[in-house]
Amino acid sequence: MSNLDVAVNVISDKETQLTVKVPVGTIQSKVESRIRSLAKTAKIDGFRKGKVPVSHIRAQYGAGIQQEVINDVIRDTVFEVLADKKVRAVGVPSIDDVKLENDFLVYQASVETMPEVEVKGLSEIEVERQVATVSDEDVDIMIENLQKQRQTFETKDGELADGDEATFDFEGSIDGEKFEGGSAENYRLIIGSGQMIPGFEDGMKGMKAGEEKTIKVTFPEDYQAENLKGKEADFKITVKEVKEAKLPELNDEFFELFGVSEGGLDKLKADVRKNMEREIKSAARNQVKQATFDALVEKNEFDVPNAMLAGEIDRQRNLMLQRFAQQFGANPNTFDKNMLPDELFEDQALRAVRLGVLVGQIIDKQKLEVDQERVTAFISEAAENYEDPAEVIEYYTNDKQERAGIEAVVLEDQVVEYILSQGKVTDKEVKYQDLLAAAQQAQM
Repeated sequence: MSNLDVAVNVISDKETQLTVKVPVGTIQSKVESRIRSLAKTAKIDGFRKGKVPVSHIRAQYGAGIQQEVINDVIRDTVFEVLADKKVRAVGVPSIDDVKLENDFLVYQASVETMPEVEVKGLSEIEVERQVATVSDEDVDIMIENLQKQRQTFETKDGELADGDEATFDFEGSIDGEKFEGGSAENYRLIIGSGQMIPGFEDGMKGMKAGEEKTIKVTFPEDYQAENLKGKEADFKITVKEVKEAKLPELNDEFFELFGVSEGGLDKLKADVRKNMEREIKSAARNQVKQATFDALVEKNEFDVPNAMLAGEIDRQRNLMLQRFAQQFGANPNTFDKNMLPDELFEDQALRAVRLGVLVGQIIDKQKLEVDQERVTAFISEAAENYEDPAEVIEYYTNDKQERAGIEAVVLEDQVVEYILSQGKVTDKEVKYQDLLAAAQQAQM
């Protein structure tokens, strides 16, 4: 509607109010059109269908139709006005003070707006970039881990040691009184796995099948059960069976489990090294991205629109509920959202919103566009993890939604590179496992 009268009032850097005037003639014409249309289809006692007088429809339904038209006009014009005035709205506008005044329908629309932020402190940003290489020892450890994943257990007559599996009964008590959850029968445990509280597994070492023993342990101060925190307990343990781990041999049968039909151990090691190198490349990218974005947000604190913050809190809460559902095999809708209050997500959500605004500003100001060659390379690298790389490449190339997700990741990498080009980067040599741990921590 080009005949609108609009006044724009910038209340703050994150809120704008619009006063919109719509000519009454526009309202009246729409009302009359709907009244005539209804007269043709209305079924009213005493009148044949299509023969209801317009005056009767106007008298009986005119007020309701007028209100419907007003609601529709406000809905249609408010977004037109926001676009015309180039107001970068966040969330749904709040409409109030609606009235018919002289020859106009007048209403006010208040809306939160995307903050105009000047990115600061890029030259002051200092980032430590972790660098790692895959050593022969790392490869050997990984091969051993692959063996452990397929290890079996055989009964032994000797004493319990690290890596052995014990089947046992236990009964716990504090000051002579048993406590809930402190007893079990035929419990299976790999010694050294760290599943039990500190001191429990160490206390079992040296025991043999058929042996009985009482050990003293102390529950940690941060133990989840309030009534057990810091308490000393006695556990009566009866070992029923002791088994020792047997690793599978490094033979052709083992190699074939990992797709190696020729080349034996050397080929398996080469494949494992390649996968590990691909893994640390991804880990390094995640670690430096997290460190860079953390530094960027630290240098730029600003208020964000409530709608953006609330939306991000909801997004993070829903993700956590989905993880719960996957963990427990349940429908996420069965969980009560009130068990995860907003306060639980506020800090992380605020960081995410600020980061999104800052990254968007850098992309706009520097006119960054997705490097499609990097997208292609990213897809090719990801495809190497699959049995049929060509099929994976075709899928990610042709599926618009999946490709858009990869393009977003690549564009973020380009933003990181720009930020680092303005700041200071220091490389630090770390071990393979330490880099993986740092990257994993960054994603939490």
